Amino acid sequence: MKSIEVVAAVIRRGNTIFATQRGYGEFKDWWEFPGGKMEPGESCPQALLREIKEELNADIEVGELIQTVLWDYPAFHLTMHCYWCTLTSESLHLNEHEAARWLSKEDLHSVKWLQADEGILQTIAEAL
Repeated sequence: MKSIEVVAAVIRRGNTIFATQRGYGEFKDWWEFPGGKMEPGESCPQALLREIKEELNADIEVGELIQTVLWDYPAFHLTMHCYWCTLTSESLHLNEHEAARWLSKEDLHSVKWLQADEGILQTIAEAL
């Protein structure tokens, strides 16, 4: 089975977190934390800075690792490193996603999360 290693930014603003809706591919319309595949030689924080700039045209500060999620999808094994992040400016532009929302603890389950992303919701809820 193919293995994919990615990073995910759990961008926090006050008591809310930023979620994005995929606009393409097999998991179109599902919700996720923004981020993406690591490139050879990149550290997790370097990959997050690059991916968030590409996906959202935004700059972030990468904080501590929340959790590394291991998940087996039918076609691949996913290793996803999830980090707390904050925006360093309020500017966000959806370059790859259909939609985005700031979700409170009460709203976390109001969207259809990808299974791997759903795996860290309890930890996030406890922190909000």
